[in-house]
Amino acid sequence: MLTKRQNLMEVIKGGNPDRFVNQYEFMEIILEAPMDLPLAPAPGTRVKNKWGITFDWPADQIGSFPMHDDEHKVIKDITKWKESVKAPSVFYTDEEWAPAIAHAESVDRSDKFVTAFCAPGIFEMTHHLMSMEDALMALYEEPEAMKELIDYVVEYELAYAKEFIEHIHPDALFHHDDWGSQISTFISPAMFDEFILPAYKKVYGYWKANGVELIVHHSDSYAATLVPEMIEMGVDIWQGVMTTNNVPDLIKKYGGQITFMGDIDSGRVDFPGWTRELIYADAKKACEECGKLYFIPNLSQGLNISSFPGVYEATSEVIDQLSKEMF
Repeated sequence: MLTKRQNLMEVIKGGNPDRFVNQYEFMEIILEAPMDLPLAPAPGTRVKNKWGITFDWPADQIGSFPMHDDEHKVIKDITKWKESVKAPSVFYTDEEWAPAIAHAESVDRSDKFVTAFCAPGIFEMTHHLMSMEDALMALYEEPEAMKELIDYVVEYELAYAKEFIEHIHPDALFHHDDWGSQISTFISPAMFDEFILPAYKKVYGYWKANGVELIVHHSDSYAATLVPEMIEMGVDIWQGVMTTNNVPDLIKKYGGQITFMGDIDSGRVDFPGWTRELIYADAKKACEECGKLYFIPNLSQGLNISSFPGVYEATSEVIDQLSKEMF
């Protein structure tokens, strides 16, 4: 029987896997690494992070999002962003790094990839700082200021990457950045090429130049038209790919260049009345249509969790069952 790491490599290289890669099993994500808190931590909480972004998680919702009323926006005028945006320090004490180092040292790297985690992403940072509407309008109205802001975020990411690599020596990177809704990207491929692609070529190029073997990018959205860009920037696995992307078709077009992780939409199966039968039906359809290569069955959720108790674990059990049935 192949190790989790070996089986993953067989899948992404078009070899001979002996089972489906089961969701996040190949990644040991080092969440203990010190970093600026990206989101509110729990329902009913509100936090202001070191960028000055205020995140609110209403008690009756399943996640948090930045507050963008006039009182809470960090950037009110994109042409004056330098006056209001100051990146936090990437330097932490040895004591702060200690839990992450201990976690990484406990991992059998022949079985799993020690994985760095980065969120929010570069595009997300722009609209976290000023609102989605303001960020999208600024791309049209003040492109040079937006490029300056994106460069500033990239420099922060590179500085943090240097610290993480020196302390943890990760094998993989799991990086968030949502680029669309369920049915469309937020910006056109041409605009993406101008603003976002160069930034990620720098960031992902740095991680890979410093020993990271695997880049896993999370975008639980429609982004099928950006797959060529993902390949160019160095993404090995697109995690969170939803059924609206027509994953079987993407595998036919791009399999061998990139692997697709998802095709079990969290919105369909992760809700209070979830059932194992519904999960099985969706997972079976995904596995039958997408096949055994260049595909990892997975909830579209952006971590190895679910919004409602038991859904992630039941999905993993179903995938193990499908491996027995189909391999």
